[in-house]
Amino acid sequence: METTKFILDERDLPTHWYNVLPDLPEPLPPLVHPGTKEPLPREGPLPPPLFPDAINKQEFSTESYIEIPDEVQQIYKLWRPSPLHRAYGLEKALNTPAKIFYKNESVSPAGSHKLNTAVPQAYYAKKEGFKRLATETGAGQWGSAMALGAMFFGLECKVYMVKVSYNQKPYRRSMIETWGAKVVASPSEDTEIGRRILAEDPDSPGSLGIAISEACEDAFAHDDTKYSIGSVVNHVLLHQTVIGQEIKKQLEMADAYPDVIFGCVGGGSSFGGMILPFIKDKMGGKDLRLVAVEPEACPTMTKGIYTWDFGDVAGFAPIVRMYTLGHSFVPPPVHAGGLRYHGMSPILCHLHKLGLIEARAEHQVATFKAAVTFARSEGIISAPEPAHAIKAAIDEAIRCRESGEAKTILFLLCGHGHFDMAAYDEYLSGRLTDYEYPEEKVKEALASLPEVPTA
Repeated sequence: METTKFILDERDLPTHWYNVLPDLPEPLPPLVHPGTKEPLPREGPLPPPLFPDAINKQEFSTESYIEIPDEVQQIYKLWRPSPLHRAYGLEKALNTPAKIFYKNESVSPAGSHKLNTAVPQAYYAKKEGFKRLATETGAGQWGSAMALGAMFFGLECKVYMVKVSYNQKPYRRSMIETWGAKVVASPSEDTEIGRRILAEDPDSPGSLGIAISEACEDAFAHDDTKYSIGSVVNHVLLHQTVIGQEIKKQLEMADAYPDVIFGCVGGGSSFGGMILPFIKDKMGGKDLRLVAVEPEACPTMTKGIYTWDFGDVAGFAPIVRMYTLGHSFVPPPVHAGGLRYHGMSPILCHLHKLGLIEARAEHQVATFKAAVTFARSEGIISAPEPAHAIKAAIDEAIRCRESGEAKTILFLLCGHGHFDMAAYDEYLSGRLTDYEYPEEKVKEALASLPEVPTA
């Protein structure tokens, strides 16, 4: 039987994170101060002081490679390098001439790629003397990863979990608590912004924008606390580039190079971590498609507008230029809770605007159908988020079957679905439904965009 798994030795673990900022053909638009609405210096720092100093420096760094601290590398070795698989079972099920590869980030102790940035964020907070971290989580993958990262370094952690996922995914809450962190449903009674939203809408399902605001408010209220974030911002994508760097080495082992790469996007960290090490190839003329896949219920890149907006509901965070559905938009309660974010990584938005990456959107039912096809051919039950990338990869493989093209397809399995079986049960029983694009709600949210003179 041909090789199905390509595994690097831990000696091949990347020693540096790759920083794409110096290689961009045009610089990112500047951040804008949330209070003054004035552009911030490109060298930083971020206002207000949400992150540890080392993280602030990484956010604006002009170094192409940033060394991974030894303490972080040692923890990475618990699961890294992660395997790259050739999906022979899926190829056979689809009867396609395409070669399909997937990078499996679900092997981390937290079950997803999120631990790649949770560990360094906790490390830098501990090194600078902080005792506590406050964060948000959508589907619970980031919250569980940050709980574990905090545990590794003896930090307290408070997680504000989007209420719809808090109720849908009780065992992710249990993971968070098992690793010693505290978790509450957002919007919560623990913050002023949470109480205000609950007063206006007691049945609010919550959103990542709301949860981010609560976590930021928490961090501001405690001198010993820093805020941590699991996606969107530059330093998170930086930490995730261990994924793409490993993939390039593993594809060399497989004597392959992708024609197209698919990844799911909510805030953009897993997709960014996978494709950023390939960007120089793309800019150098390589015939390579990089495709971000998002939910039709929250189609930020495909139907949002490219403009200035807050990253959170309360307007605590800096204003960034990105594709957005409006910071007050509350997406429908799809099971891919990690993709329910109104905005998107400024880096990915910039690359999309420059034509270097593509975007597409998929409905919920079709993504679960694809996930079941994958489970029945490869044996792995995917989280709802990467099921979007699986759906796009299957579509591409079917096109290859119809055209006779033997393309090489790569996608990222960024998390397992072991705690998402209620969603699979809904699909298998025929109860799962699609949500239409909430155009009127988006229009309402876009009406409250901040007025930025630089726009």
